[in-house]
This record gives sequence, C-alpha cells and structure tokens, in this order.
Amino acid sequence: MSSADATTGGGERIAKFLARAGVASRRAAEAMIAAGRVRLNNQPVTHPATFIQPGDLVVVDGAPVAKPERTRLWRYHKPDGLVTTHRDPEGRPTVFERLPPGLPRVISIGRLDLTSEGLLLLTNDGALARLLELPATSWIRRYRVRVHGAVEPPALAALARGITIAGVRYGPIEAGLDQRKGENAWLTVALREGRNREIRKVMAELGLAVTRLIRTSYGPFQLGLLPRGAVEEIPARVLREQLPKPVP
Repeated sequence: MSSADATTGGGERIAKFLARAGVASRRAAEAMIAAGRVRLNNQPVTHPATFIQPGDLVVVDGAPVAKPERTRLWRYHKPDGLVTTHRDPEGRPTVFERLPPGLPRVISIGRLDLTSEGLLLLTNDGALARLLELPATSWIRRYRVRVHGAVEPPALAALARGITIAGVRYGPIEAGLDQRKGENAWLTVALREGRNREIRKVMAELGLAVTRLIRTSYGPFQLGLLPRGAVEEIPARVLREQLPKPVP
C-alpha cells in the first residue's frame, strides 16, 4: 500500500497542522500517526514530518479535519467522575463525551483526574496547550483541597522547598490551612508543574488523605461561579492580553 510520507518541500508539517486544528497536542498527534490513525489524501501517513499543502485532505479516525480556526479558549467546570481523555480503554465516561453540543474539536490544557473537579481549560489549539503545560511557561494552578488527618502547618510550609517522594522530586508547593473541623480540614494549594496525582501523593506523604480536590484557578483564569458541567468561552481580547505570546 502506498503512503503519504513526503518529508521535504514546502507546506506545513502534518503533526503541527493537527495540533493547530485542535485534534491533539503535537506529541499526541505523532502518536496518532504512528498508530495509523491519520490519512492524507486517502493515503496513510507514516511520518510526523510529512508536509501538507493547501487543499490537501487530512482525515483522523475516518473524520475529515477542518482548517484550523483562530486560537480559542474555554473555561469548563469539570465534575468528578469523568476522565480527561478522548478515549478511555476502561470505558469510563470522559470529559469530551459530556461537553455541551456546538463546541468545535477541543483538547484540554493539562488534566484533572477521575475524582478531581473544578476548572479545566479547553482549547482548539494544540500548540497553545503544549506551551502552557511546559514547566518554563505554565501558569500557577490553585486548588481547594479537603483532607482527612492531622494537619501540621510547619509540614505544609516546608513544601515551599519542594519534596522528594519515592525518588521523584516535586517542585515548590504553596500550601496553607484554611479551616479545620475535627479530623477534616480545608487547604489552599498552589503549584506550577502539576504532575500526575501530585497533590494526592504529597498529602499522603504528610499522612493526609485527600477526600475532595477542586481546581479554582489556572493562571489568570478563575473557576468563579461557573456551574458544574458548564462551558464558557474566554473573549478573544482577554485571551490576547493574558497569553504569553501573540494570538492570531
């Protein structure tokens, strides 16, 4: 079978095109190409550096990919019980299955795990998602965290110097006690990198069990009073003012 694998000449690399179109981040797009899920002009794409030209037809999982729009960003109030992925091998409900109708193809900036809730930013621009997830450019994320156990304020304060757990080094974390009632307490936690289940792992290291985790802000954008399950687009003017690089 022939394939679309032209890696020289003008045009735009297909992995970059898929990222700009909001199909996936560039890294995820490369994985989709490797899995044989992408076709160009009815031929399978075998290399992520394949160039496309104006008028070319790109298809992912049997669906044509529209020409990228201007960069857009939405706030979404993720309920707990949803996984932040387009496909879940365990068949659990996903964020993208529960989004309101009428949205274009979007991807998330970062993730919230199954039992976490709160602010999740969505975009149609995979390159933007990647940019804001990089440690060097990512925004501070803030959380309200309910924990069970004996909270020691000095131990929370020490997290500002970072912590190593099972050989993994986590960066500085701002954590403070807001309210305590018996064995339960509410904390405010802020971090910049946000590794997989980082807050839960760090709290467990301090002898605390996380019983609820709500992201309240991501960089300059706040959860505010956005209802659970609701989506609201951020105005283009605000987006241009807040992003670390110009937006078309």
